[in-house]
Amino acid sequence: MEQGVYSVIAGSGSYIPTRRILNEDFLSNVFYERCGERIAKKNEDIIRQFKNITGIEQRRYVTDELISSDIAFLAAKNAFETSGIDPETIDYIIVAHNFGDIPADNRRSEMVPSLASKVKNHLQIQNPYTVGFDLIFGCAGWLQGMIQADTYIRSGLARRVLVIGTETLSRVCDPHDRDGMIYADGAGAVIMEGIKSEQPVGIIAHTAKSFTDDLAYVLQMGASFNPEYSGNETFLKMNGRKLYEAALKTVPVIIKECIDKSGLSASDISQVLIHQANEKMDEAILSRLFALYGLEASPKDIMPMTISWLGNSSVATLPTLYDLISKGNFENQAFEKGSHVVFVSLGAGINMNVVVYKIP
Repeated sequence: MEQGVYSVIAGSGSYIPTRRILNEDFLSNVFYERCGERIAKKNEDIIRQFKNITGIEQRRYVTDELISSDIAFLAAKNAFETSGIDPETIDYIIVAHNFGDIPADNRRSEMVPSLASKVKNHLQIQNPYTVGFDLIFGCAGWLQGMIQADTYIRSGLARRVLVIGTETLSRVCDPHDRDGMIYADGAGAVIMEGIKSEQPVGIIAHTAKSFTDDLAYVLQMGASFNPEYSGNETFLKMNGRKLYEAALKTVPVIIKECIDKSGLSASDISQVLIHQANEKMDEAILSRLFALYGLEASPKDIMPMTISWLGNSSVATLPTLYDLISKGNFENQAFEKGSHVVFVSLGAGINMNVVVYKIP
């Protein structure tokens, strides 16, 4: 059989912030409805319902001295240290994020220079042919970076690509919006490398879609729900119900399309690494996926979850999850050689993507 070029993960790293924020830390918040009316329920009841729906018990926030490019660098540094790969051999640096750098003392997004340029600077890479750029694609940005890296590698334009997802959502949360309890901070990175193989390995299929009709503004920026809020910041806002309904309708279908494209079936999948914003939503997506294959139930532990203790760190969710499992830091989870893993992500735009990956 003729050899082909395939994209494999040659190293990974992550940065999990040290500030642990419990659900109880929101008991003193004053929450408002979208219409500007104060929510009549007690905070204890709001938080209890929130936990039951999302599965989130705590989340991580960065400390005040850190910004997104800093933790992106720390995740990348971790990937290089554990893989032994020389940073000077990287052809592209792709940094997925949505809000740039937001300093704690001046909460405005800074996009210039790009976060990729800052990361390259922090890594002290001197090679001018190491080209860095940022990618804005909602929470699905890191996985889209993986798809772009695969395209570069398969076309011969690159041998190694660093793909990072980094976000500090804690700095775009409205303290008066209960949805703000979903969001978290973090960074994850992988080094993609091209190898020759007679058998398919690494990324063997990918699919991406964008729905920009009535779903384009399901996630957007807006003013605080508190009509008397004195600041002039804009905050991340989400139409959770509409997003939930859209996800259940579209995400199982795109996952099946990608699995079918790879020539596999649901029964061939060992793990589903899915973006995590709502535990019940992810469980429903997985159930509907297996129903599309005529299967009543999904295997136990096929979908490892970090949402209970890490919350939704946007583009950092998937690379952090991968890094934890690959380094043996996730209980009862491991990647077995030759097994198939499906990466799934959904985010603002509304954008979604899937990658089928065979462990080398």
